[in-house]
Amino acid sequence: MEDEYIRKHHKHEIRDNQCTSSLVKHVKAPVHLVWSLVRSFDQPQKYKPFVSECVAQGNFEIGSVREVNVRSGLPATTSTERLELLNDEEHIFGMKIVGGDHRLKNYSSVITVHPEIVDGRPGTVVIESFVVDVPDGNTKDETCYFVEALIKCNLKSLADVSERLAVQDRTEPIDRI
Repeated sequence: MEDEYIRKHHKHEIRDNQCTSSLVKHVKAPVHLVWSLVRSFDQPQKYKPFVSECVAQGNFEIGSVREVNVRSGLPATTSTERLELLNDEEHIFGMKIVGGDHRLKNYSSVITVHPEIVDGRPGTVVIESFVVDVPDGNTKDETCYFVEALIKCNLKSLADVSERLAVQDRTEPIDRI
């Protein structure tokens, strides 16, 4: 199923000076909890450990912009990001970096959230894909490795936060529903 989701929702047009990748995370929490975190364009710091604060403008619809402050330790302090895609029915979120003091030029990503059963309980498959320019002085492999490492941290944190919320929710096994 993951390959099918990637083919359907994670197509990026890529130029010669860009790299792209898709990452998958299985989360032991129901889709509605995971999606509520992913879709919160105005509060990415709820699960993104490298975001210290966010100021969003607009009505949180396509074209809305947020200014993100990045925690120290990364080669950036700010990022300006635009909401490109938000589909609450199919659980698809897309954003593009449009400014900031970092090296992720022409970065865009898509996150999709899909239901699955994990240990007899509602779970979620989260897929995040991206495309980004390769900065001068770096290779495609170096750039992909760096971005993948950031996304893996975000996805791990998303899983941790979602799973804590799921325990608080006391979600019943599916065969009891």
